[in-house]
Amino acid sequence: MTNALRFPAADPHAAAAHFAAELAFEADPDDVHRDMQDGNVRGYVLVETRAPEAFAQARIPGAINLPYRDLPERLDLDPDLVYICYCESFQCNAATKGALALAQRGYRVKRLSGGITAWREAGYPVESDQFAAAGVSKVACHC
Repeated sequence: MTNALRFPAADPHAAAAHFAAELAFEADPDDVHRDMQDGNVRGYVLVETRAPEAFAQARIPGAINLPYRDLPERLDLDPDLVYICYCESFQCNAATKGALALAQRGYRVKRLSGGITAWREAGYPVESDQFAAAGVSKVACHC
């Protein structure tokens, strides 16, 4: 028996349910970028969950900054929108913590796969504050 098949593959119906559920929690950078190119970002807001210092250095265009460490109990956000949280990368869990905090406050959430690192590696644009961008080659997490 191979290592890859030591545990049998799921029934196709179970696999479809599993992956559909996974997609309910994740957004792909490519899909978000396509939406931006099409001018169609209705229904969701990108949320940078890292610290303001990281947000100043580099952020996905149009994102708002809600650092997960500082989220107040009450937020004045549109309950009809989905909030797509992102952080540094797969190695950082600030997006997960931010999404959890928003979900606990009654908001619908997703997490952006790979964070801003995957976004940048795909060649997609980032915004930055002018003073913060000078001499910055890699964004520190600052979570």
